[in-house]
Amino acid sequence: MMNFALTEEQEAVRKMVRTFVDREINPHIQEWDAKGHFETSILKRLAELDLMGVCIPEKYGGSGMDYNTLAIVCEELERGDTAFRTAVSVHTGLNSMTILQWGDEFQKEKYLVPQARGQKVAAFGLTEPNAGSDVAAMQTTARREGSEYILNGSKTWISLCDVADNFLIFAKTDKEKGHHGISCFIVERTFPGVTTKAIKGKLGIRAGNTGEVFLEDVRVPAENRLGEEGEGFKIAMSALDNGRFTVGAGACGLINASLEASLKYCHERKTFGKEIGKHQLVQQMIAKMTANLEISRLLVYRAGWLKNQGKRNTRETSLAKWYACDAAFEAANDAVQIHGAYGYSNEYPVERFLRNAKAPVIYEGTREIHTIMQGEYALGYRVDKPLRKMLPAWPFEE
Repeated sequence: MMNFALTEEQEAVRKMVRTFVDREINPHIQEWDAKGHFETSILKRLAELDLMGVCIPEKYGGSGMDYNTLAIVCEELERGDTAFRTAVSVHTGLNSMTILQWGDEFQKEKYLVPQARGQKVAAFGLTEPNAGSDVAAMQTTARREGSEYILNGSKTWISLCDVADNFLIFAKTDKEKGHHGISCFIVERTFPGVTTKAIKGKLGIRAGNTGEVFLEDVRVPAENRLGEEGEGFKIAMSALDNGRFTVGAGACGLINASLEASLKYCHERKTFGKEIGKHQLVQQMIAKMTANLEISRLLVYRAGWLKNQGKRNTRETSLAKWYACDAAFEAANDAVQIHGAYGYSNEYPVERFLRNAKAPVIYEGTREIHTIMQGEYALGYRVDKPLRKMLPAWPFEE
């Protein structure tokens, strides 16, 4: 039976992260955003709070909490700014949870444990300049040579590119097999031939680190291949189930931030002799934010509940990500409208919310990709098959 009432532990985590955001992110975020500065000390503080491996089993260095607790952490971080939720999404959702699901014991001990403890920072390299939604179009290659693979290519729009210690890199091991010829590798920054470069001039998430990863004759030990040769596409899609889950959860935080800012302004601003909150069309926008926050949370928690059961959740996670991200963009847009001309100025945070809200509608499956997915599920054209490996159900067995 599904029960989405938060436990005492989850309530305590929400309170802790909210307090952390209000004390250590919100007082500085406007400045960091304006300067395009990613504050790496926040990652160190999250590690100190045991939040870089919140849903990783304790035996692998994590906190051992359930997947919906990860959702709560992501929601509260994005209430501060999308940049820091993105960091946890990539480090934990896309990378660490993927190693947890697909890695062998050697890989878990060497890479997952320090990542879950926050001693190492991890990133995810799938997107390329000419391969976004069309994953099979990737041009990065991996050639087997004895006990190593030699990787060549580039990745783009990689979050944490300049600060990550480890990357999950997807590359073609067989160009003739399309998406069946993709494999996944754990690549360390220190491997010769790995370089990165930040992308500047972004519309939003300016306080985050995003960029390109270049691979030039990078020699990767065969023991660093995650899963079998040719399983890279399945691994990538399962990773996106985790990443999309955290993105949808974060979107709830942006809706909440937009709502909180709007409620405050509605009581402060007066027009025609009364608070603007008294105007019915303003109330309509507030009501819509409120409803969408509750709907989005329920969709996210349902996907998290399935993860806790160790069940496939691609359809449910896609729906949660699609709905919540669209709702977050709408909430931020309405928040700017409620603030009027002030909403167009960085004197108030809502203009940043609107800029930040656009990226999640695009990354980890565009709105259009998720629309197609949901249509195909409803029509019976798409049916999920069991994966060779699934995330461990919670509570974790030690």
